[in-house]
Amino acid sequence: MAENQAPDVKLPDPVEMSRAMTRIAEQSQRLVTEFLSRQASDGVGAKNPDPMGVGHAFLEMTTRMMADPAKLMKAQMTLWQDYLTLWQRTTQRFFGQDAQPVIAPAKDDRRFKDSAWDENTLFDFIKQSYLLSARWMQSTVNEVDGLDDHTAKKVDFYTRQFVDAMAPSNFVMTNPEVLRTTIETGGENLVKGLEHLLKDLERGKGELRISMTDYDAFQVGKNIAVTPGKVVFQTDLMQLIQYTPTTPEVNKRPLMIVPPWINKYYILDLREKNSFIKWAVDQGHSVFVLSWVNPDEKLAQKGFEDYMFEGVLAALDAIEKVTGEKDVNAIGYCLGGTLLASTLSYMAAKKDDRIKSATFFTTMLDFTEAGELSVFIDEEQLTMIESQMAQQGYLDGSKMATTFNMLRANDLIWSFVVNNYLLGKDPFPFDLLYWNSDSTRMPAAMHSFYLRNMYQKNLLAQPGAVTLGGVPIDLRKVKTPSFFLSAREDHIAPWKSTYMGAHLFSGPVKFVLAASGHIAGVVNPPAAGKYCYWTNAKLPKASDDWLASSEQTPGSWWPEWNNWVSTFSEGKVPARNPEKGGLPVLEDAPGSYAKVRIV
Repeated sequence: MAENQAPDVKLPDPVEMSRAMTRIAEQSQRLVTEFLSRQASDGVGAKNPDPMGVGHAFLEMTTRMMADPAKLMKAQMTLWQDYLTLWQRTTQRFFGQDAQPVIAPAKDDRRFKDSAWDENTLFDFIKQSYLLSARWMQSTVNEVDGLDDHTAKKVDFYTRQFVDAMAPSNFVMTNPEVLRTTIETGGENLVKGLEHLLKDLERGKGELRISMTDYDAFQVGKNIAVTPGKVVFQTDLMQLIQYTPTTPEVNKRPLMIVPPWINKYYILDLREKNSFIKWAVDQGHSVFVLSWVNPDEKLAQKGFEDYMFEGVLAALDAIEKVTGEKDVNAIGYCLGGTLLASTLSYMAAKKDDRIKSATFFTTMLDFTEAGELSVFIDEEQLTMIESQMAQQGYLDGSKMATTFNMLRANDLIWSFVVNNYLLGKDPFPFDLLYWNSDSTRMPAAMHSFYLRNMYQKNLLAQPGAVTLGGVPIDLRKVKTPSFFLSAREDHIAPWKSTYMGAHLFSGPVKFVLAASGHIAGVVNPPAAGKYCYWTNAKLPKASDDWLASSEQTPGSWWPEWNNWVSTFSEGKVPARNPEKGGLPVLEDAPGSYAKVRIV
C-alpha cells in the first residue's frame, strides 16, 4: 500500500447484515429470558449481594487510605507529574521529534504486540497513559498501611483484575488491530464476534463461558490421550489404566501415577510428542495411572479419605493382582501429590511400606504460603462455596476453571475476548486449552474438607491435626525416599511453598526446580529442548539459600528424574501385557471416566 493511500474499506452487505442481526436479536432475547428465569428461581444474591467479600475488603482499604491524606496526595502528585511528562513527550512526537517513552509494557505483555502501539503516536499515548494509571493504582493500594495480610492480598488481586479488564486493548476504539480489521471487513468482525459471544453464553446457559479452542478439533481417545493401554480395574472414584509396554523388558517395580482430580489425568498424555506417560513407558516403566471419575450428586458424600481408600490404596491392591508385584514407585501431581503424601503417612502408621519411592509434581503440603489461590479462601467465600455444593452435591467444574483462569487473566480471559469477540476470529485448535476447558466437578464432602483443613487451617503440616481412616496423619513419619519437582513461575503451587513441604518428611529428599509454570514446567519433554531446571545436593531450610547454591541445567528435568527413580526399579522383567495380567480388561484406555464432559 502506498504511504498516502487509504486502507481498503469494505462496505457491509445490508441484506446479510440484516439477517445476522435478526439471528442475534432472537438468540439474545431467548438467552436473557432463560437467564432471568433461572436467577429468579435460584434466588441468586438475595441473601448476600457480596458473597466473596470484595466490597468489604475495598471499603476497609479505602477507609485506611483516607486516614493518611498526605500520602494519598503525594501519590496523586506523582501520577500528575508522570502524565505531564507523557504529554510533553507526546507533543514532541507529534512535531516529529524523538522522545523516550515514560513507561513501557513488560517484555512478555502480548497485549501491545501490534506495531501501531509504538509507531502511531496516538496509540502510543493511549498505551502509556493506561500503563501509568495501572502502575499508580496498584502501587497505591499496595502501600496502604494497617490491612491484615488476607485483605491486602484480596485488594491487590481484584485491583489487578480491574486493571486488566480496563486495558485499551480490550475495546474496539482503542485497539489499533481491531479498528484496522473493522475498516477492512466493513464491521463483519464485530458481527461475527457478537455471534461468538452469544454462542458462548448459550454454552454456559446464560453465564459467559469463553471458548478457548476449537472443541470439535479434539476427542479424548482419538487424537489426545491416545497412548495404548487398558482399564484393568475400577471403583466408584477411579479407573486404573495399565499402559501397553514398548520395550522388550520393563522395570520390575511398577510405576503408579496419581494425578489431581481438579483436572483430568491426560495433561500427562496430550499428544505423542509431549506425553509424559508415553515417554515413561518408552523408558521401560510399567506405567499405571489413576483416571478419576467426574463425580455427580450421587458421590456428594465421598470424602478425602475415600479418595485414599478407593483411589491410591485400591490401586496398590489391583497392581499387585495384575503384576504379582507388591511394591511400586509412585508419582503424585498437585492435589494428587497431597493425597499421596497423606496416604504415605497413613501407610506408615499401618506399617505398610509398599510405596518404595514417591515423586511429587508441584505439590503443596504446607499451605502457609498458598499463593494467589488463598485470595479465595476465607470464611465468607467458603460459606458461599459450601452453600452452592449443598444444593448440587458437588462444586461445578466451571467455578474451578474460572478461578484458575483469573490467576492469568490476560492470557486466559482477555486475549480470547479480543480474538473471539472483537476480531471475530475462531479460537485456534490447541490441545492444552482443550484439556484446560475439560472441567471436572468436586464432591461436596471432599472439597469442603480439603479447602478448610488444608488451605484455610493448614492442618496437614501439623502432626496429628488431620485424621484419615481413624489414623492421625503425621508427615514426619514418612521415611520414603522422595523427589519433589516444583516450577519457578507456578501461580497455583508456588515453589517456595512446595519447598516448605519437602522439609516435612523424615526420609531422603531430592528437590528439583523447573523453569516455567504449573503445567509447562512439568510437561516439558526432552525432545523440545526448552527451559531449564535447578538441582542442589543439599536441602537448606530457606528456599532462597537452596536456589543461590543450586546448579542450573538446560532442557528437561525428565531424564534427571528417570535416573533417580531407576535406582528403585529392582531390575528388569519381561514386558507385561495388560491383556495377560491378573485382572480382566474392562475397556481400552483412556476409559469411560476420562471421556465424561460437563460442558
